[in-house]
Amino acid sequence: MSTFLPARSRLLRALAVTVSCAALGACVSVEVPKLPSSDLPAQWRNASPQLGAKPDLTGWWKHFNDPQLNALVEQALQDNLDVAQAVWKLRAARALEDASGATFLPHLGFNTIEQPNPQNTASYFQAGFDATWEFGLFGRSGATGHLAQANTGEAQAALQSARVSLVAEVVREYLQLRAAQRSEALLDAAAQAAQKKVALLRVQERLQLASTLEVEQGAAAAAKAEAQAADPRAAIVQHAQALALLLGRSEPDPAWLAPRPLPVLAGGNIDSVPADLLRTRPEIRYAETQVLKAAGELGIAKADMYPRLALGSSLTFAALVKGRTRLGDVNNTFAIGPIIDIPLFDWGQRRAVRDARKDELHAAVLAYRQAVLQGAAEVETDLAALHASGEHVQGANAAATASQNGLSLSEKLQGLGQADGLQRADAQLALTESELDREQARLAHGLAYVALYKALGGAPLPANDAAADAATKP
Repeated sequence: MSTFLPARSRLLRALAVTVSCAALGACVSVEVPKLPSSDLPAQWRNASPQLGAKPDLTGWWKHFNDPQLNALVEQALQDNLDVAQAVWKLRAARALEDASGATFLPHLGFNTIEQPNPQNTASYFQAGFDATWEFGLFGRSGATGHLAQANTGEAQAALQSARVSLVAEVVREYLQLRAAQRSEALLDAAAQAAQKKVALLRVQERLQLASTLEVEQGAAAAAKAEAQAADPRAAIVQHAQALALLLGRSEPDPAWLAPRPLPVLAGGNIDSVPADLLRTRPEIRYAETQVLKAAGELGIAKADMYPRLALGSSLTFAALVKGRTRLGDVNNTFAIGPIIDIPLFDWGQRRAVRDARKDELHAAVLAYRQAVLQGAAEVETDLAALHASGEHVQGANAAATASQNGLSLSEKLQGLGQADGLQRADAQLALTESELDREQARLAHGLAYVALYKALGGAPLPANDAAADAATKP
């Protein structure tokens, strides 16, 4: 039911009523619940001080000591299309948030009520100005602000998530590219050593010092080694192309395909406490915005239970148009007064919406707690995996050192005439296999390190709005 009171003399009375309603409606607003912080432990249980130096969350990949990797990360943050989309969406959300407060400011419009009809001998033409001012009572204004803030918070969390994922993916693809290049070189060396062993076996077969079975087994091992070398070649193409996509390119840079050693991690521990997850992990930030959004929607649902009040006025000009050129006397009217929309009976729909929004707010708080617990659990799991992979690297290093010593010893024995070429070939193959195992252990350790800092939300996020805006400038 809507009413419009044109009496100018009632303006002061309407304002008085409005002020009273505003004071009454202030107690209806919904406060955003305080989010719990007791779900996080005081310290990480699986952090190990023996893992080395403590890198910063905003530059953790620099502990690989690889300038090319550092340059790729910086370039990706500038050129990645997913990050660019998230930046523009954040700008859009901020623009809408800035304009959200205008909903409850006075609005002025001009309109024509009826246009002249040329087929009639006379028509009535009206035009005028209309002004409305909704007061946003009973918590509606605050709830609208919460919704706008929540939308901006969602966009900020999406940008943070895009940057965190991008940095982690660039480092991961780079490590796998270098590991594939190293594996290709080692497998080629293994294939050559296996072929050399087959040649030696064939010589011994002619001298009746080796059986045909031994020769065939050696030939099978050599063929297997050659076949295995095809896998890293395909992996090199795959990871180089993935890097190109992350940097917003259609083709990889030829410089990436030049073989380089796998970067060795110089550190591995974390320089943070569990409470830092509340500001760095995108999933937690997103869950926080959902609590704010649920509070805003509950505020709107509660405000819908009460009247909507506004102040309206109009200035209308009317004239009778005769024929095509004759214009009758112009009359004008002015009206001002309150606009009242009172909900009376809707079979409990508004009440059901309000109750549903309450339940959704409770669910959002629980979802926030779940996001916090999942984040802490993921970090603890990745810390344990990083520690285990570090131990594997130590074992692989020891095995590779022993294999290298074995090869050196076999060469010395061969020089002294106490060992033949087959023993040296076997030692070479053992060393190649040990080096392959060491490279895989180093890769696994590096990938565990990447997973840990992705779980922590580590990335060089924009420090302020200006940095985010600068990213969108041509």
